[in-house]
Amino acid sequence: MTLVSGWGRFPVVDSEVLRPRSFEAVGAAVADVTGSVARGNGRAYGDAAIGVSRTIAMTGFDRVRSFDPATGRIRLEAGVLLSDLIDTFGPRGFLPFVVPGTRFVSVGGAIAADVHGKNHHGEGGFGRYVDSILLRTGAGETIEISRGQNPDAFFATVGGMGLTGIILEATMRLRTVETGWIRERVIPASDLDAAMRALEASEAATYSVAWIDCVARGRDLGRSLIYLGEHASADELTEGADRFPVGKNPGLAVPIDLPSVTLNRFSIRAFNELYYRMGARRAGGDHVVSLYPYFFPLDSIADWNRIYGRRGFLQHQCVIPEAGARNVLGDILDRVSKRGDASFLAVLKKLGHGDGLLSFPRPGYTLALDFPVKGDILNFLDEIDRLVVAAGGRLYLAKDARQSRATFEAGYPALPRFNAIRKSLDPARNIRSKLSQRLFDEV
Repeated sequence: MTLVSGWGRFPVVDSEVLRPRSFEAVGAAVADVTGSVARGNGRAYGDAAIGVSRTIAMTGFDRVRSFDPATGRIRLEAGVLLSDLIDTFGPRGFLPFVVPGTRFVSVGGAIAADVHGKNHHGEGGFGRYVDSILLRTGAGETIEISRGQNPDAFFATVGGMGLTGIILEATMRLRTVETGWIRERVIPASDLDAAMRALEASEAATYSVAWIDCVARGRDLGRSLIYLGEHASADELTEGADRFPVGKNPGLAVPIDLPSVTLNRFSIRAFNELYYRMGARRAGGDHVVSLYPYFFPLDSIADWNRIYGRRGFLQHQCVIPEAGARNVLGDILDRVSKRGDASFLAVLKKLGHGDGLLSFPRPGYTLALDFPVKGDILNFLDEIDRLVVAAGGRLYLAKDARQSRATFEAGYPALPRFNAIRKSLDPARNIRSKLSQRLFDEV
């Protein structure tokens, strides 16, 4: 048994960890014990990729099976990391259509969470560009699923948090690009209303995201920097610049768990003030930047999750339907600013429709906030959950480590259909995670 956690380092639980080297071994690992789940690169924040009794590490399955440059269609194993996919195929003019905030996630994990990026409002989530999946079910079958073949299983697997079976391979489409650079525009917003107006006015942009100063209060509540982006063409690069920048390994690292007092009202306020002023200075025109800092700002710091201390942190990511978003987001930010211990990287984005039965996105606004695990944080987040549920919103399962079953069920109306499909694929419930034990499985 090994102590295992998600990226938030909370909770930490015992699980047997296996690292199979063949698909046959994966099947055997599922068949001979109840309570297994696949694990990619461990970037789900909570307990989604931890088995009730056994965790099956899939990063050893990292081969590309085929690639067609005429169509951008690629067949690859589930353990391939997006970082390797970008570094290998980017210089050839191909990138994933959708990337989350870190490139160090596996393809299988990206499908299971149906990850979304800065372009969800216009181009949808990761699963929209997956054509087919090779799935090992809990019942012991290996099946190919797609929109036309076993569609129920396909739409339950996209966003299904690994609970329909073990994703072995996938066929997906890549986007063609001229360069690995992004034409970025920064728009300062003095408060939440201005930030939401800027995002509304920028719906035609391919990429859009807002950083929010989550400790600003009063008339500055919700002040933000909106980052818009488009893929840069070759003629927009400076003379002599490589068409595709090199994806460097993190240059900085957090070598120890920082003391819990490091993140406090004063340190976060000082950081946010500096960050806002530096960002505002870049407003007023377009800048060509590498895709790496634009899409993956925290990847430059190794082990950044240690900033929150040895007890770990919780990320609360909700989506609120547009109709009530302004009031609810304002209420949440006001409560967070009064606490003063939320993250230095709070994010607001617009989302469109999700594709999977349990895909997190729905039309509206998503707000992501980090909190160190200390004090009354669990009770505080329960209060925030009640605001989200009352507004018809929900929480992102890939970031969750503590929401209640009632909150989950209220936010995901397709859950009964998902449960029926899951039961048909795995009647004995061999596939079970700590997340499913907490939220899905019969008590």
